Amino acid sequence: QLQLVESGGGLVQPGGSLRLSCAVSGLTLDNYAMAWFRQAPGKEREEISCISRSGGSTNFRDSVKGRFTISRDNAKNTVYLQMNSLKPEDTAVYYCAASRRGCIWKVYDYWGQGTQVTVSS
Repeated sequence: QLQLVESGGGLVQPGGSLRLSCAVSGLTLDNYAMAWFRQAPGKEREEISCISRSGGSTNFRDSVKGRFTISRDNAKNTVYLQMNSLKPEDTAVYYCAASRRGCIWKVYDYWGQGTQVTVSS
């Protein structure tokens, strides 16, 4: 059964860190580019980072550059999002997604259910 399951969200103070994980089952992870999205209340979902199949190429939304890092472990079928220097505006539900075509095409085939990240003092 194909599943993308996010974990690692929670409540953190501004300036803190969280590491999100996306555990993938039911597909061969190294055939897919993987991305992280987020959606804040009342806002549209936005892509924040994508990593190529091999992990050799990554991209980031400007608002998270220098603070977030994306990585993947194909052997463990898991993708990670390390989030540092968190700000209240990072508060959102975070989703992982899989793309057979690759990061450039912005077409995602599978999605996780999301994990809530709340940045607040």
